[in-house]
Amino acid sequence: MAFTARKKIVKDDGAALGPFEETVAQALFDLEATNNELKAELKDLYINGAQEVAIGDGRTAIVIQVPFRLLKAFHKIQQRLVRELEKKFSGKDVVVVANRRIMPVPKGGFARARPRSRTLTAVHANLLEDLVYPTEIVGKRQRYRLDGSRLLKVYLDAKDRNTTEYKLDAFAGVYKKMTGKEVSFEFPVTEAAN
Repeated sequence: MAFTARKKIVKDDGAALGPFEETVAQALFDLEATNNELKAELKDLYINGAQEVAIGDGRTAIVIQVPFRLLKAFHKIQQRLVRELEKKFSGKDVVVVANRRIMPVPKGGFARARPRSRTLTAVHANLLEDLVYPTEIVGKRQRYRLDGSRLLKVYLDAKDRNTTEYKLDAFAGVYKKMTGKEVSFEFPVTEAAN
């Protein structure tokens, strides 16, 4: 990989890059070099990692992890960036998520309190928001099955149905892989006004 594409991916503690991460970094660099509308925005952005996740039916999704501080900048161009990356990696769904840290429960004392945003629950909820961006989550329901297992039902905004419906199993597969929790994404059924 060229030295110039290497600046598009920065790993924690200088860890070695995998071959797939190099491919994604090269794709981001190529987009910056060739795509005029994304060039200015992509100039200062970089990613922390990328991985392929099998989501069933022989399909795979690409999860791109970005630094939390750059997430807002990625959100500004996310729709265009994801569209271009899905063209490059044909047949694969691309999702962008922030790198968030989960801190352990403090062993005692107020002095070691952890921020609410570093709890497991908060990180998993924010991961859900990242996955479906720019679609909004309008409702969540926790379903307890008879065998004791849980299923999280997430209701998405119906106005984005056309743009996200084909990605729903990708969202569910990525969330299951990253958190170990089962989730199903749906659009709420709206009744016609009389």
